Amino acid sequence: MKSLDISEVSQRSGLKPSALRYYEDLGLIQSDGRKGLRRQYDDTVLERLALISLGRSAGFSLKEIHSIFQNEGRFELDRDRLRAQARMVEQQIRRLRILARALNHVSDCPAPQHAECPTFRKMMQKALGQSVRP
Repeated sequence: MKSLDISEVSQRSGLKPSALRYYEDLGLIQSDGRKGLRRQYDDTVLERLALISLGRSAGFSLKEIHSIFQNEGRFELDRDRLRAQARMVEQQIRRLRILARALNHVSDCPAPQHAECPTFRKMMQKALGQSVRP
């Protein structure tokens, strides 16, 4: 296993050193020690950072991601939890597609003012209803 300097991990992962230190504080990654003032990481940290990135992209919190990591660097994915998250992402995609169609309609609407566009008015009513929900 090769040891990587924090700057190399940052460069290869695309994460800022401050994010790496934060992930370390949360227990998501571990450094192997220091070389001078610079933290050193085992090269397997890149795989772990890739898993963290995938989890974040899928909408999982860092706390939820932390819970998948087991002792000795192994990780365990809860398939039911993944399916539930996939359903939530699919619902979000549907909502965003509807929103994109509505915005395109409003941008092309022949009404002289947006407030006169029935579709835009429906969007405003729906937005108001969503923001008021308990």
